[in-house]
Formats: sequence, C-alpha cells, structure tokens
Amino acid sequence: MKKIAVIGVGYVGLVTSTCFAELGNQVIGIDIDQKKIDNLNKGIIPIYEEGLTDLVKKNRKSGNLFFTTDITKAVKTSDIIFIAVGTPPMADGSVNLDYVKSVAESIGKAINGYKVIINKSTVPIGTGNIVKIIISKKYKGDFDVVSNPEFLKEGTAVSDFMNPDRIVVGTDSVKAQKIVNDLYASQNSTIINTDIKTAELIKYASNAFLATEISFINSIANICEKIGADVTKVSEGMKLDQRIGKKAFLNAGIGYGGSCFPKDVKGLIQIAHENNVRFSILDAVEDTNSAQKQSLIPKIQSLLGDDLHDKNITVWGLAFKPNTDDVREAPSLVIIKQLLDRNAKITVVDPIATEQAKLILGDTVIYEENLIKSVSGADCLIIATEWAEFKNVDLKQIKKAMKKANIVDGRNIFNKKEMKVFGFKYLSVGR
Repeated sequence: MKKIAVIGVGYVGLVTSTCFAELGNQVIGIDIDQKKIDNLNKGIIPIYEEGLTDLVKKNRKSGNLFFTTDITKAVKTSDIIFIAVGTPPMADGSVNLDYVKSVAESIGKAINGYKVIINKSTVPIGTGNIVKIIISKKYKGDFDVVSNPEFLKEGTAVSDFMNPDRIVVGTDSVKAQKIVNDLYASQNSTIINTDIKTAELIKYASNAFLATEISFINSIANICEKIGADVTKVSEGMKLDQRIGKKAFLNAGIGYGGSCFPKDVKGLIQIAHENNVRFSILDAVEDTNSAQKQSLIPKIQSLLGDDLHDKNITVWGLAFKPNTDDVREAPSLVIIKQLLDRNAKITVVDPIATEQAKLILGDTVIYEENLIKSVSGADCLIIATEWAEFKNVDLKQIKKAMKKANIVDGRNIFNKKEMKVFGFKYLSVGR
C-alpha cells in the first residue's frame, strides 16, 4: 500500500485517485472547491464516466479514498504526490501553467521529507524543471519530480487506467523511477522509462498524431464526395494494412473536439514556434478540423434551401463523442451556432451531456429526451454524436414523426442503402 495524494480532482485527477485506491493504495484527493469535495465525500460525482461512481463509493467505504481541501496535511502524510490540475489553453495556443505553479508553491511550503512529485497534467516541455525550481525555493531537502502523462480516453477512462496501453515514466532519478515503476507494477503493462522532457513530449505527440489521422481521413472524405467514392470502405481498406492498424482514428465525420486534441495540437504548434520549428502538418490539421466543423451547413441547405429561417432542425448529440458528458470544443456546438445565426429553430437531444450543454446554450434551443418527440415536425435531423441509442432507433417511427424526411449524418451511423429504402433524403460524410 502506497500513501498517495492527488492534487486536483477534475477528470484526470478523480479517475487517477479512485483507480489507485481500487488497486489497494491509501489515496487523498485534494481540490480547492469545497462544494466538490463535500459532494465527493458523499459519493456525488461531478463528471460522467462509466463505472467511476461505483468505484468512488466502494473505496470511500473501504477507507482507501478520501477527499479534502487541506493540501498541507495531504502533502505531509503522503509519499507520492500527483499534480493533476487543469492546464487551460491561452489565446495564443500556449498553456496556462498558473494552477501547476500554485500547486508547486503549496507543495514547497508543506513538504516535510522525501517525496516523489508526479506531473500527471498535460504540460509544456520543461514544466518538470519549473516545478522543481519552485519547490526548491521553499524546501531544501531531497525530493524528485517525475513526468507521468495520462492517456485516458473519455468514456473508457477507468478501463484505460486499469488496463493501460503503456505507462510513461520520465525522470533522471533512479530512486524515483523505481518507486513509480513499483506503483504501476500490478498494471502488467509496458513501462517506458525516459527523461522528463521526452515523457512530456510523448503525450503531445500521441494526441497530435491521432488528431492528424482524423483530419487526414476527413480530407479523404471530401475527395470521396467529389468523385463518388465511399470513405468507409477506404478506411476499412486502410486499417487492414498492419502498418496502419484496425484501431486507427480513420472514421470520417465532422471533426474532433474534447479537452485533449484541440488543446494539445495548439500546444504542440506553440512549442514548435517557440523553438523555431516549422510544423506545417499540424497547422493543416487544425485548419482541416475547423473547416470540417463548418461542412454540414451546405449539406443542410442543399436539402432545405439557403434560407433556414424558422426551419425546424433537430440535432442528435451534444457531447464531442459518445459515452461522455464533455462538450468542450464539440462540433455540435459549432453547428448549432451556425444554425442559430441563420434563425433556425433547434431541438437537441443527448443521453448524458444535456446539462453541460445548457451552461453554454442556455435557452437558445429546445431540449428533448425522447428521440421520436425530438423530430416531431422537424424539417431536418442532424447526427452530431454517434451514440448507440441513435444507431438503434426505429427509423420508421422517425420518418413518420418528421415533417420532411431529411437527415444529415455527420457521423455516418446509418446504412446508406437502408436509408434509401426507408425513403429518407440522406446525406453523410464522404459517402
């Protein structure tokens, strides 16, 4: 059993603290938000993540997991300290490290002996050294700083933590490396031991590469639409090449969103610029993704005409991807704004993300839970997130409820031939 403190219980911090407790460690989760801490100690979870609520309650009951706002006590009583606070992007694409620096200050004031301090947040190259310098100004004793980036996918974060593809440990300290390697020993995963800067870059490089795959296949989809090819078959053929792989991010759609890809692509571009490296591939990835989020409006207008004033349009899906309530940088929000700017009347549905979307959309749209009711009298249905509930809907009932049988599928969830049989005017991406 290790004594662990996780500072910051947002998405990454909460999953990290809970899963380490599940592995038999004694974990304290720390946050400055008293209301969040009180709720967590009652088993009330601020995010949607499959299996997380049950694990929090289970480990709170066993005594392995506790939440507090007292960072000083948590640091003093723990041997391993994770920094998992937010690193939001700034206007120029660089990363705001204010929260990380503040935590480092607090650790420096509270530290009372040798500790391993682990950066779990996604941070710019060199942040490990910044954290070390800040702590050293307050504390002259022995400690080590490690970079241990997270690779959690929203919607499957608990499973990803418990069964990781790889674990990256960045440190120049043999002592710290052994401690962190031992911490993850039960994970039975490949551990990459490297220096701090390389570990920090692995996270950015991984997400930027996945984002590149998405923008690449969306560009191929645009070619498919021009020449009459089917991007789903192109993707299928590509994935069978073992050098590419069947898990490649080659599903055409309306672009990527979320908290990681947009921020990390911008962050890596900024890192390149600061070091006088021309990274034109990533500039193109960003441009392509931005354009893809704009790509559905012409398709909608091809079905309804250029004037969308007072048209009843239903949008299925608000989260940037299924199985999460995260709407950050979600393509759906871009599409909805475009429609509202054209004075369309919008009804939206999402199984999980509605409350998060309300914080952004307010009362500018109509919120509906029932899929059939949501399309009653609709001139057009837009698919913005590929939830399983949408794929399994009764299409006969949908067509009967709609005013006009128009569907613009931004996620290619329906079979083209089947849609024709049902009598829909159906447009998708790259098919």
